Amino acid sequence: MNEIVIAILLFGSAFALLVSGIPIWAGLAGISLIFILIFSPHLLTTVPFVLHGSMDSFALLAIPLFILLSAPIAESDASKDLYETLHKWLYKIPGGLGIANMIGCGIFAALCGSSPATAAAIGGIGIPEMRKRGYSPALSTGLIAHAGTFGILIPPSVTMILYGVATETSIGKCFIAGILPGILEILLSCLWVGGIFFYRKFVPAEPGSMYYIEDRGITEKYTWKERLTSLIKIMPFVLIIFGIMGSLYGGWATPSEAGGLGAVLSIFFVMTIYKIYRPEQLWKIFIKALNESSMILMIMASALLFAYVSSDLYATQALGELILKLPLGKWGIIVLINILLLMLGCFIPPAAVILMVAPLLLPIIQGLGFDPIWFAVIMTVNLEIGLVTPPVGLNLYIVKNIAPDIPMSHVLLGVVPFVIIEVIVIACVSIWPELALWLPNRMIG
Repeated sequence: MNEIVIAILLFGSAFALLVSGIPIWAGLAGISLIFILIFSPHLLTTVPFVLHGSMDSFALLAIPLFILLSAPIAESDASKDLYETLHKWLYKIPGGLGIANMIGCGIFAALCGSSPATAAAIGGIGIPEMRKRGYSPALSTGLIAHAGTFGILIPPSVTMILYGVATETSIGKCFIAGILPGILEILLSCLWVGGIFFYRKFVPAEPGSMYYIEDRGITEKYTWKERLTSLIKIMPFVLIIFGIMGSLYGGWATPSEAGGLGAVLSIFFVMTIYKIYRPEQLWKIFIKALNESSMILMIMASALLFAYVSSDLYATQALGELILKLPLGKWGIIVLINILLLMLGCFIPPAAVILMVAPLLLPIIQGLGFDPIWFAVIMTVNLEIGLVTPPVGLNLYIVKNIAPDIPMSHVLLGVVPFVIIEVIVIACVSIWPELALWLPNRMIG
């Protein structure tokens, strides 16, 4: 059978299984075994060695360690304190509450590395507060759904670890590459929210419109003492982020070492600041981290088996050669790849997309003369969009669960401007690659 036909059957079958709702690891492992039995039965005896080899990597240790870092923070009141602190500092700025939610999501995303967890933690506090102060349902939910996606771009990010392992690129550089694009995305989003409030002062919207903002007459005032006191609880966790980034930037530690130290400090600060030290509380944190780590590592093992099978059947190489031969020029192919990633992100979670598609796309990206670290950022921002687009946009359902009275159509309308901002970030990183590459290229070691 022709390699192109095999490739279409292999990837098409995998996509159909993943969309069907079957567990990701089971879908990838199952389709791999089926194609081995049909086309290469002699490979069946090598499956245990492939699975063992895929897990026998020191770099993979970073995944459970960063999840262990985030689990205590997610179980504490850190998100509430972070939100209240930012509100006290930003309440005088037009749209300050929305901007506080945006920046809060950015910081919490860096702490926990999970987009759904960020949307749930900050949204659970922020959406009711914004609605109480007259924010439209569309703006309040769309803002949180979008800001929650920062978790897979702003380091430390579990998806960046998965990309680094799947493509055998530097995890530390992938982390650092997300910093400037992440800051750009937050800045543009904050400018949009502030701009809405500034504009509405002069041109009020009709009640019920998407960006209608009602002045509820809620006035607040915080003293400098209250502002500075509010920093005490959140500063240790912010310092963990800067410590991890500094150690990676300076070449003083590997991602696994930085994640291990960060996890120990995270547990220590949660125990001392939030008094979470009873055995049943700590057991809940460890079980949560164990479950998430096991799930991701099972997906990774299955995805690497899938990559091994597709390579052995020459499916990956055949598709790569076909794409490189398209008469579109290198930027035309990049646009085509972006469209593919957007489509996949609408149906499949980011971790599965990265593990299944990144090894396929890497030879194409390198063949076109692009940097794999640069592509890590492009791919991640595309997958951010997938988190807020139906039918599987996980963040949409999280904010809908927080505010069940708001129609999904309003949530989607609120997300649209932020999706445009993410597309602008992709364009900026494409036009100015140094946005992604300048910091990693300055790393020591």
